Amino acid sequence: MIKSPLNYIGGKKKLLPQLLPLFPEKINTFVDLFAGGCNVGVNVAADKVILNDNLTYLIDMYQAFQSHTVEEVIEHIESRISELDLSLTNQEGYLRLRELYNHDRVPLDLFVLVAFSFNHQIRFNNSHKFNNPFGKNRSSFNSIMKKNLLAFLQVIQQDHYVFQSLSYDNFDFTSITSNDLVYCDPPYLITTGTYNDGKRGFKGWNENEEMRLLSLLDQLNEQNIRFALSNVLEHKDKENVLLKEWLNKNDYSCHQLNHSYANSSYQTMNRKKNSSQEVLITNYVNNP
Repeated sequence: MIKSPLNYIGGKKKLLPQLLPLFPEKINTFVDLFAGGCNVGVNVAADKVILNDNLTYLIDMYQAFQSHTVEEVIEHIESRISELDLSLTNQEGYLRLRELYNHDRVPLDLFVLVAFSFNHQIRFNNSHKFNNPFGKNRSSFNSIMKKNLLAFLQVIQQDHYVFQSLSYDNFDFTSITSNDLVYCDPPYLITTGTYNDGKRGFKGWNENEEMRLLSLLDQLNEQNIRFALSNVLEHKDKENVLLKEWLNKNDYSCHQLNHSYANSSYQTMNRKKNSSQEVLITNYVNNP
């Protein structure tokens, strides 16, 4: 399994052993509509993989990963670290790099920022300025992060990986056929995350967006296009009523996944407040 070099909120790395067997065995084009850290897209067997995300600067970084050699990417990262004396304790150097990135928008600098930012997170404000604080004594471009990056680069630099930055509702599905698969891992309506609030200069997630996405999936189904949707039906003391009602109205398959966002043991039918009922919803039956 290839692990994303990014610590992306909602990343599916731990769920891949459960998710991948639920995908069709043969996929011509795999569309990862909310790619994020790309954990799913880079581990799927498909003739072509389209990795899409509306976070433009994230896609700029991925495209820079593709347009430079592995050696050039690593050299840029290590040169920046040396130039600004970046470390676990040098907050001044980190803030200087953040200022440089927000002014010049050098795509590879975003990765260096993330390496030294708090919890390795990506966060922008309403003015599209990167504003995640320094990860003092916690975050750095360590050996594990470098190893993950090297493996990630080797995969995405293959010709059949394509990155693009569109809102899910502006994606062009005209060339997508019944031999393809559209995978959606949107922000979860009933969980918290910096991507949900709409306060970072990019589209937030709310009930209207949830309904629009579910309507889009219905349209794909009518066109005989396969889709798979990751989501949660319940989380702590909340339930996604919209999603449950949509499931009840349609003849889609709902696969229960064994996962908990509370870092505690979780069983599918566990209704404790610290558990999540995570699912993969598909409009196809995956024959073993």
